[in-house]
Amino acid sequence: MEGQENPCPSCHSTLTWDGQYYCSSCRQHFRKVAFCPDCSAQLEKLQACGSASYFCHSCNELKSKSRVRIEFELSEEL
Repeated sequence: MEGQENPCPSCHSTLTWDGQYYCSSCRQHFRKVAFCPDCSAQLEKLQACGSASYFCHSCNELKSKSRVRIEFELSEEL
C-alpha cells in the first residue's frame, strides 16, 4: 500500500507499536530488520543523539539509511 510507513508483510495493514510492531488483523508481532544493499547481510542499527545509522559487518562499513532494505520478520511473542 502506498504511503504506509510500516505495512504488515502478510496483510499490508498498518503495524502499530506495543513494544514491538503488531498487526491487529493478523494478531502477530513483527520485528523490523535491516539488510545491506550491497551484500544482503543483516545490519546492525546504531543509534546516537536521535539519529540512526546502519553498519555492515560483512562489508565493514556504514550504510546509508536511504539504501538499506527493511523487512518485517515474524517475532516471538512478548
